[in-house]
Amino acid sequence: MSLNVKLKPVAINFTLKDHIYEVLRETILDIDIYDAEADMRLDERQLAEQLGISRTPIREALARLAQDGLVEIVPRKGVFIHRKSLSEILDMVVTWAALESMAAHIATRDASDADLQALRNFAMRNSVSATKAELGEYSDANIKFHQMILELSGSELLRSTADGLLMHMHAVRRRAMGESDRASRSVADHMEIIEALEARDAELASRLVREHTMRLHDHIEDRWTRLSNLDKTKRPEVQAAAKKIKIKEK
Repeated sequence: MSLNVKLKPVAINFTLKDHIYEVLRETILDIDIYDAEADMRLDERQLAEQLGISRTPIREALARLAQDGLVEIVPRKGVFIHRKSLSEILDMVVTWAALESMAAHIATRDASDADLQALRNFAMRNSVSATKAELGEYSDANIKFHQMILELSGSELLRSTADGLLMHMHAVRRRAMGESDRASRSVADHMEIIEALEARDAELASRLVREHTMRLHDHIEDRWTRLSNLDKTKRPEVQAAAKKIKIKEK
């Protein structure tokens, strides 16, 4: 696969393998991997040529990305960006809801008034993106809003665990934000959450955060029914088997 970005050659004056890992990771996170027509294959040679380096650091970076669950290395087939199945996505959303719900509960007790005002200012500033339908920009701001709630809990474990999920949730939230009226509904939900946090109402804040995230869960469950079939039929080993037994993708 030729990534839909222009990668600049890099100078070897730092830890090259770490830099290549970060470059490829950020590029993968920016790809709409849930587009039915997306080409999920990564071509080591093309990546090396674009970056102006040998294939060795590319292979090392891809091995790390495989450990992160972002790519899948299939013997004798190649390297493919890993698209989560529908059940995996739904499980991640439920886990995220639980983590952020607890973070909101703690934040009502431990976050300072200044912290909550900063959260309100951020939400107000970025709500303009949603009303203007600048969904890509608002999607990023939406993710940052939820990260800020996790940070307000003061729990490093809650935050770091959620960040591990967030890496896989980027593409999910980006796609879902452009469907139905989710962007405008998101803005309204965020303001209700902020009001509950400012009122120091732990139970309400926790419930509102949980319900907000579970609405994403229900939306995906209702609207993304084709994803399971797409995930199966796009895997190279399944494609090979399908050719042998002449299964047609629906």
